[in-house]
Amino acid sequence: MLSHHQFISRRLLLSVAGIGLLSAAGCQLPSHDGGDGAAPAGILPSGPAASTASSPEPTPSASGPLPAQPRAKTNPLFSLAADDRLVALTLDDGPDPAHTPIVLSILEQYRLRATFFLIGENAARQPALVREIAARGHHIANHTWSHPDLRGIPDAKVRDELLRTSDLLGNTTGRTPTWFRAPGGDWSDASLRICAELGMRPMGWSVDPQDWARPGTSLITQRVLQTIGPGSIVLNHDGGGDRSQTIAALRTYLPVLLDEGYRFTAPK
Repeated sequence: MLSHHQFISRRLLLSVAGIGLLSAAGCQLPSHDGGDGAAPAGILPSGPAASTASSPEPTPSASGPLPAQPRAKTNPLFSLAADDRLVALTLDDGPDPAHTPIVLSILEQYRLRATFFLIGENAARQPALVREIAARGHHIANHTWSHPDLRGIPDAKVRDELLRTSDLLGNTTGRTPTWFRAPGGDWSDASLRICAELGMRPMGWSVDPQDWARPGTSLITQRVLQTIGPGSIVLNHDGGGDRSQTIAALRTYLPVLLDEGYRFTAPK
């Protein structure tokens, strides 16, 4: 932890660099993570998920065990139910052979764990990288097979996009994804229903620096630092194009947040 004078110096350095100017535009590691791998007690699904989580297990009948019950449709989780500085970092659109390994190295440096929302067709091309993400203790999550707008395709196609990706990720890592994110955050009734039927929960975000648009490292950093708070879910991208600005922003804002007492978790 930095001293008061060291912390002020870092903030001053960031200001000089233009970061503070609006007009300028996971295995669980104990040091900075949120727990032992399970979701912290304060993390609750939004909408009707809370009542679903407390439903009793079905009991076997005389004729044999009952079939598994599908998860009830829930609304997306946009933030963690946390009253302290516990946050979640999420990365979309990977895996990318150039950028994802650098992101993994940064997370390893700061002993943080994140959730990677992977596109199925990218994962199919990079199975070793998918396994490396999982082996480093990060959560692997479903971001559809081809990144379509789920609001404009038939239900059968929505199911194929989700099921095909979950099958691939499960076969590649041995762990079936438990989280799903709609491309662009464009949810539909069908995507939420099918997500639940496949045993996943939907996750959105509350901090969006729009790094996908490559607005500049300073602006990405400023947007994260100005909008983050207790329970925030931060959206960044490690795939889908040139992510050098995102990587530079991660190197800048992660140590600042850690200095300010933030802890990171990957919700299960």
